[in-house]
Amino acid sequence: MAPIRNARVLFSSVPKDFPVPGETTVYDASQTIDIDTVPLNGGFLIKTLVLSVDPYFRGRMREPKAESYSFSFPLGEPLDGYGVGKIIRSEDPAFPAGKYVYGPSLPHQEYSVLSSNPDSDTMFIIEKDPKLPWTAFVGAAGMPGQTAYMAWKEYSNAKKGEIAFVSTGAGPVGSMVIQLAKRDGLRVIACAGSDEKVQFMKAIGADVAFNYKTTDTREVLKKEGPIDIYWDNVGGEILDAALEFTAVYGRFLICGMISGYNTGLKGIKNLALAYAKSITLHGILVLRLFSKYKDEFYATVPPLLTSGEIKYKEDVSRGLETVGDVILAVQEGRNNGKAVVIVADE
Repeated sequence: MAPIRNARVLFSSVPKDFPVPGETTVYDASQTIDIDTVPLNGGFLIKTLVLSVDPYFRGRMREPKAESYSFSFPLGEPLDGYGVGKIIRSEDPAFPAGKYVYGPSLPHQEYSVLSSNPDSDTMFIIEKDPKLPWTAFVGAAGMPGQTAYMAWKEYSNAKKGEIAFVSTGAGPVGSMVIQLAKRDGLRVIACAGSDEKVQFMKAIGADVAFNYKTTDTREVLKKEGPIDIYWDNVGGEILDAALEFTAVYGRFLICGMISGYNTGLKGIKNLALAYAKSITLHGILVLRLFSKYKDEFYATVPPLLTSGEIKYKEDVSRGLETVGDVILAVQEGRNNGKAVVIVADE
């Protein structure tokens, strides 16, 4: 077979604040690949079908010397992240041709040669539920859903009748948390940044939903609290307000702080309340919970999605050339549902 295009999205420069499409990330269609002859070196060749665009990308857009829990994107190389691909050719018996692979390190390019890591179960063969699109498997049935489900099970210690507060409640993680909390019999307060997102949070069960841009968070929590569980996706002022209006023995599940990813993290004034109220704070990274809950998650969540008992919303783009714009939209909070890029059909 003659060589074909192998377009990719490159990490081109470290942004000062918000990532700039065409500067921070560059779409490059100059590379080609012969899928019949490209050396596999004991690995396997995938055709990328679906890619997830997530808030944590911003933390990886840094100089390599800046240490963090995740590796920085290498300058001049393709981005990578969670995705689903179809195995085209394979020299690895654990990843046979014709199967589908899911994992956290799929390059943002049309075709990639990968190798399995025997010490990790984060990349694995995935079976598609015929009632769900592949996009769901990088969203509600993928890492964001896993984050919500696994951390809620591990850390929330939820009790019927308690009050939970969820920030970014219309996002893929927050919306799952709202529904898990309701299934456990909690009263749920949730916030997001638009009136449309407020309506979605109400539709999935939030008892109190508000637009934090037009409504004072402290006034809501003062009236509706005190809260027992706070799921934090944003940090900043909303985290400070949650500390102020939490109950004694409250539990804080810290999942992200996107309010400071592009403009710098702001100091928290009320942190002394953590000891005054005997608050327990849990930091969440799904990779540290994945092995414990992987089987339970896949046995439980996809059926709930197909039945409609748990609802989800997607913001789908098509084509690798849209990745840069989607990354910026996620950082600015303009995505309306889980941000997913469809790279190719099967």
